[in-house]
Amino acid sequence: MMVKIALIGVLGVGAQWIAWRTGRPAIALMLLTGLIAGPVLGIIDPERDFGALQEPIIKLAVAVILFDGGLSLNFRELRHHAGPAVLRLVILGVPIGWALGTAAAYYGAGLSLPVSALFGGILVVTGPTVIGPMLRTLRIGQRPANILKWEGIVNDPIGALLAVFIFAYITYQGEQVSVGAIALDVALSSLLAGLIGFGLGYAITWLFPRGFVPEFLKAPVLLVFVIGGFIVADLIQHETGLVTVTVMGITLANRPIYSFQALRRFKEDLGVLLVSGVFIILPATLDWETLRAFEARFLVFLILLLFVVRPVTVLVSLFLSKVPWRERLFIAWIAPRGVVAVAITGLFALRLTEFGVADADALIPLSFGVVVATIFAHGFTAQKLAEHLGIDQGPGRGVLLIGANSWTIAFGRILKQLEIPVTVADTSKLALRTARRAELDVYRGDILDEVTQDHIDMKQFQQLVAATDNDAYNALVCADLGPELGFEAVSQIGADQERGPVRGRVLMPGGPSIEELVTRQAAGWQFSRTRLSEEFGLKDHLAARPEGAESLAVLKPSGRLLFFSTDARPVTEAGDTVISYVPPEKAAQRREKKAAQAAARPAATS
Repeated sequence: MMVKIALIGVLGVGAQWIAWRTGRPAIALMLLTGLIAGPVLGIIDPERDFGALQEPIIKLAVAVILFDGGLSLNFRELRHHAGPAVLRLVILGVPIGWALGTAAAYYGAGLSLPVSALFGGILVVTGPTVIGPMLRTLRIGQRPANILKWEGIVNDPIGALLAVFIFAYITYQGEQVSVGAIALDVALSSLLAGLIGFGLGYAITWLFPRGFVPEFLKAPVLLVFVIGGFIVADLIQHETGLVTVTVMGITLANRPIYSFQALRRFKEDLGVLLVSGVFIILPATLDWETLRAFEARFLVFLILLLFVVRPVTVLVSLFLSKVPWRERLFIAWIAPRGVVAVAITGLFALRLTEFGVADADALIPLSFGVVVATIFAHGFTAQKLAEHLGIDQGPGRGVLLIGANSWTIAFGRILKQLEIPVTVADTSKLALRTARRAELDVYRGDILDEVTQDHIDMKQFQQLVAATDNDAYNALVCADLGPELGFEAVSQIGADQERGPVRGRVLMPGGPSIEELVTRQAAGWQFSRTRLSEEFGLKDHLAARPEGAESLAVLKPSGRLLFFSTDARPVTEAGDTVISYVPPEKAAQRREKKAAQAAARPAATS
């Protein structure tokens, strides 16, 4: 058992790492890995290995994943027309998608009407477990990304509740219970579940800041609250626990709490592990009998789901909205289903089979078919479609310089000459004037403020350099933004070890402080750039450059910028451009020498 658990972790996280290295959809690779480890090789058999624990393990994992998703839903993201679009996709999109999904299952897959209605309700979800990793690899702008993220997380519990409603209707037939009574029961249960989630979220934001829970216990206490709230709500009414954890996450995301960033990262790390495990376990549950149960008629249903149900739902819901047509078309195509759809479908398929519904056994292979088809269709085409529609903003090539001073502005100029986008951020309007005169993009404000996320898309930056005159603030910027950008992408100017800590890589091999760099700039130091070739490599450049000069960065032909630091030396190749910081008198001599060489070339050619 220990070997199987360890293997699930290795396979899931390994698939995500390979996806990151290759740029392929992570969920698709995890799904393939689970299929190979399960029905193909027979190494992992969840039913045999976990037995009765399989269902509660998956349900609790889904609860934590949805809570993690709710933590990312800050109401500030609903500005810039995202809010009305999300509201439309919930109020209009859910009933339209439910009706069209039911019709597709009834006419396309040949299921009975009650089973079709139940499956159609489940399929209004667009799995956040799939949307999240997909959006992580795309750069399509904040509005379409926020719309897809909010829709996926908010609609997940709604789809589950629709399935609960239809299941109750099927099982209550013959007991003289009206549809209105069933709907009222589900609605009241959902309302109670939402109040439980809000109460737990409010309790955490009240207890934590007042010191009732020590720092080392905050993450465990939060996890226990999530699991406890989910189970309590689920005991009141099946699947309403999903409402509880989603509301709880949204409450925490929109109320002040000092430890929020640390707690959020803990939940994100836990969410990645759970997604990795669940997407190995679920496809491994398939067996050859289930796969053979996938009938040819189900292909008609999948085609209708991909090319009719989702596009019509989105285009009708967003008709006359302020969302641009290109973004509407992209959203209309992207609707991958994930773990929630499979888990809920499997649960209700088992209950309907026990109740004696004839075609309920077709739901399991059909749900896996939907997950596989949507993940592969949307995961492998999202990037190409975004590029074709013109909403793909490409990989982040910019550099964010924190602190407007003579050195950062001069550095920004040389980067702009190399066609690298530069943004200078500072809280001082006066300090930013020089940056504006240098025609550099500027941002006035504290880069660590939450409101900054409304104005700056951090995905546009490949590197960040903290270069203010406050060493502690530079370290704080690197520590806070390192997890988001990657610690290999954040650097700080050398700190006085007696005054300030170091949390990022220290720029340049000599690690000069910002005071020293500003003094050098005033003395006439300048930036120079040298293109390496097969005949003139890095060693030749280092030997030829002036004494005292420092290597700053290497620009790759692809546009990737790598910094020299006190403990890192980028690997250089022919075609790279080395940026150096050189003394003033040597810089003048260097320019004269280059001018002489340039003047001599035409003569030599003639």
